[in-house]
Order: sequence, then structure tokens, then C-alpha cells
Amino acid sequence: MADVPGGVLVGTDGSACSQEAVRWAAALAARAGYDLHVLRVWDLLSAPRPRTWEPGYVPPLHDYEAAVHEELTASVRAAGLGEEQAVTCHVAYGSPVRRLLASAARADLLVVGSRGHGGFAGLLLGSVSDQVVRHAPCPVTVVRSGHRRGPAGS
Repeated sequence: MADVPGGVLVGTDGSACSQEAVRWAAALAARAGYDLHVLRVWDLLSAPRPRTWEPGYVPPLHDYEAAVHEELTASVRAAGLGEEQAVTCHVAYGSPVRRLLASAARADLLVVGSRGHGGFAGLLLGSVSDQVVRHAPCPVTVVRSGHRRGPAGS
């Protein structure tokens, strides 16, 4: 779980839709004066290989966690947020729904993309965004893929 003491929390899995959600959340956070927190929930199947990986050797979990954090930081940089915007990157191991909901306990807003990497492309909402909308402890915004603008007026 990420310790998010308020502000905007956005969940990302690195997909194009979640990158759009990061940009949308950043624009809103900047306009509203909120802190921006970006969370990537991972497991061994979704994590990039750590630098210590080699055939026949399984690195410790903290090596995977460091690799996920590096990838998340690069992904946030690639989103093209303003230089002046402060962003806190968090990574958490486990179930995306459980970790997002727990991390959003004190957030002012939770933002997710409508579709991530997995599942069936024809669905309007992915399983994570569907469960987050149903059970979140704070307001939720779901950013649809193809959404190009920030919050209204930006």
C-alpha cells in the first residue's frame, strides 16, 4: 500500500490508457493545487526484469521492486508533465484492486484508466476500473482511452 495523505492518486500499469490517466490527473492536480501520487501495482508476472536477473537465478523481491520503480519513474517522465509539478511515485506488490483501494483511503480523488493491459478489448471498463468505481473510499474519475484534453477548461 502507498501512503497517500491526500491529493490525487492515479493508478497506472504502463498502458497507453493509463498514461492518458496520468496526464489527466496531473493537469487536474496542477490546477487544483493538489499533490499528485502515481501508483503502479505489480507482481512477478508484470514486473520488468531487474538488473540482477540472470538465467537460473531469481533475484530477491526488492530487486524487482526497484526495477518497477525505475520503469514507473521513466513512464511518468515520458508522460510529459510540467517540470514544476511535484510527483510522488509509489509501487506496491499485490492485487491492483486491493492496493489501489487501500492507498486511496485518504486521497481526495482516485484516477484510473478505463482499460489496462489485460482482459478483453471490447469491454468499456476493465476489471480493475470496474471494481475501483464500485468500492473506492473517495471520488473516482475513469479516463477513457483516446481522451486528449485535461479536466474541463484546461
